[in-house]
Amino acid sequence: MVGALLLLSSCNESNDNCSDSLSQLNKVIDNWENYESYDYDAHPLGLFTKERYQKDADFAKNQLELLACVQSEKLTESEQISLELIKFQLEDVIHTFEFESFLNPLLSDSGFHTNLPHQVRTFRNLEAYDRYLKKLIAFPEFVGQHIVLMREGLDKGICQPMEIFNDFEDTYDTHIVETPEESFYFSPFQNFPASISEKQQDSLTAVAKSIISEKVTPQFKVIKAFFEDEYFEKTRRTGGILHAENGKSFYENRVKYYTTLDMTPQEVHEKGIEEVQRIREAMEEIMKKVGFQGDFQEFLTYLRTDEQFYAKTGEGLLKEARNISKKIDAQLPAFFLTLPRKPYGVAPVPDVIAPKYTGGRYIPTSKNSTRPGYYWVNTYDLPSRPLYILPALTLHEAVPGHHLQMSLNNELGEHIPQFRRNLYLSAYGEGWGLYAEYLGNDMGIYETPYEHFGKYTYEMWRACRLVIDTGIHAMGWTREQSVDYLKSNTALSLHEVNTEIDRYISWPGQAISYKIGEIKIRELRKRAEEKLKSKFD
Repeated sequence: MVGALLLLSSCNESNDNCSDSLSQLNKVIDNWENYESYDYDAHPLGLFTKERYQKDADFAKNQLELLACVQSEKLTESEQISLELIKFQLEDVIHTFEFESFLNPLLSDSGFHTNLPHQVRTFRNLEAYDRYLKKLIAFPEFVGQHIVLMREGLDKGICQPMEIFNDFEDTYDTHIVETPEESFYFSPFQNFPASISEKQQDSLTAVAKSIISEKVTPQFKVIKAFFEDEYFEKTRRTGGILHAENGKSFYENRVKYYTTLDMTPQEVHEKGIEEVQRIREAMEEIMKKVGFQGDFQEFLTYLRTDEQFYAKTGEGLLKEARNISKKIDAQLPAFFLTLPRKPYGVAPVPDVIAPKYTGGRYIPTSKNSTRPGYYWVNTYDLPSRPLYILPALTLHEAVPGHHLQMSLNNELGEHIPQFRRNLYLSAYGEGWGLYAEYLGNDMGIYETPYEHFGKYTYEMWRACRLVIDTGIHAMGWTREQSVDYLKSNTALSLHEVNTEIDRYISWPGQAISYKIGEIKIRELRKRAEEKLKSKFD
């Protein structure tokens, strides 16, 4: 407190702008929106060095010092929101450096080396092909920088536990090919748009083959050697982050970040147990409604194993997802005054990342891009992709979930600062996605008792996350304990149960944002219903 008072005093003495809170806020917003950590042309895939993260943290501290002079009571409501959000972002930049979380650029279903497939797409002009080739050329630097960070992380115990790395070799072995034509990264050169002449096609193809052979494929061999000869040997054997140095403090920080609330891990855990009990009662009512003869665990086994609940082909699963998407689209005008301009597509998760990937995910687009947003559906291992959860998944990932929320945010007018239009807060974004599943009730999207059970199994899944995530990272739960808890309370397939637990272990705190955010949104809706009564819309 004394330090803060001294800082405020010195700021008031030395900075004339302090007398104008809005000018000072706008100055910091402008600094933040125009800040560049590195030269993008020199590093097309980004710069990932300790010095860069130090630079970012120093910048963030400087901007927070400038904001110490801002008097929020002199700002409008929207300006106060901008003030709180920019502080939130700047503080997280500092925490990233202080906790050195950048030394651990891996999750169970993704990592630095699995991000490159997102660059592979259909290109429309020569400039886009040129940018893509520059990214492929930069791949060795990108890999080398991350290996340097991870080696330091290994020395400090800032790494992932060995138990999440089942079948991890698929993330790099797939890209170790004999010829460049076999590489996934050669895909854009197999079908050119009409705007690319035959001569240009020949030139691009020759360059691509050379770059993939000399820079891309060899780097995946480097990645393989690093993981199998070094990382797997040295990484920690214990799962929860509480076993790592400063793990308790880091997890408390992540709980605050992912909820935006002053909740303790214990409070999150207890809220989860309360929600699990409530949802379990609703699930058992549906089990009675369909006349199932057996206990709850037998009903879950029935849902996981009966062929009627599963698509026969990947295309069949995609068609069902598209059908549900269009059914929801037709309901949107009755529920939302403003709809986004940008459309979305439904596509499969790319084969190269599907085995460790979640059941579905939204892939956003930018306001000025010619590309739509995409609702990705995982068609890998069809017996683990039940149809009865597809309505809830679609509501969450496509509309009125992530596509609607993120696109509308992106399309906000110039009166909202750009950083807010680009911002994604997990507690709100994922809370909204889960609330969108709940909104499917009002929209009439759930047509069968099993689809209603699928909705509850998804809500239960997010409630279990509150219990499991805090259990793993604050209370010492084992992986087996966590798997048993999720398996016994939801109808998720066993494949998805295991991939989910790996995700929670590798990403402390993120999983709790969904249910905590949804609880707040439903609380606000209830408040509006009580106040407006018959006028509530």
